Amino acid sequence: MQPICLSFDNGPEPEVTPLVLEVLARRRIPAMFFVLGKHLADPARFALVERARAAGHPVGNHTFSHGVPLGRRPGAEAVAEIARTDELLGRLRLPERYFRPNGGGGALGPHLLNRSAARHLQAGGHTVVLWNAIPRDFAEPADWPATARAQHAAAAAPVLMVLHDLPNGAMRHLDRVLGEWQDQGVEFLAEPPAACVPLRAGLVQPGFADCVSEDNAP
Repeated sequence: MQPICLSFDNGPEPEVTPLVLEVLARRRIPAMFFVLGKHLADPARFALVERARAAGHPVGNHTFSHGVPLGRRPGAEAVAEIARTDELLGRLRLPERYFRPNGGGGALGPHLLNRSAARHLQAGGHTVVLWNAIPRDFAEPADWPATARAQHAAAAAPVLMVLHDLPNGAMRHLDRVLGEWQDQGVEFLAEPPAACVPLRAGLVQPGFADCVSEDNAP
């Protein structure tokens, strides 16, 4: 039975993120939070990022707007999506400098980054964290637990699962799902599996080239 590294994307959301943090704390499960820069000007949302970090959960940059994937944008625009969110996160992104591109529904491939974004991440010493399990809780708030169980059961390597702390009702199932896994003896990882990290502290790892396309014209 493979271990799981949990991650939560697209927050923070005042209606949902506190519940997620409470469940993780009660069950003593680590997780990663990849936040959107556009949320961070709101003091209440920023306070939730601080709360996650204070609880020991790494916080990463998930672009500013979560719009068109960076590999399909002009170079300068893609870099700005990363840099603006890094600036807003400030010290909360240190020391790891985690970054997760948005895949447009969870797909992996060269649409994730362009050359300019890749160079920016390398120069900044970022660690890029991808995934290998997407139970689609963002689209199937009632049915994702069954998908998550099936993806975990079928995994041949440690799982990096992407969930979303969004106000769609999906996270009402989180405590039950995590409890079932704990009852089965599943280990929860505090660090992302190496196979899901194609750039570590600015150093290229296997698979990074597969995530990068040429810059689009401005």
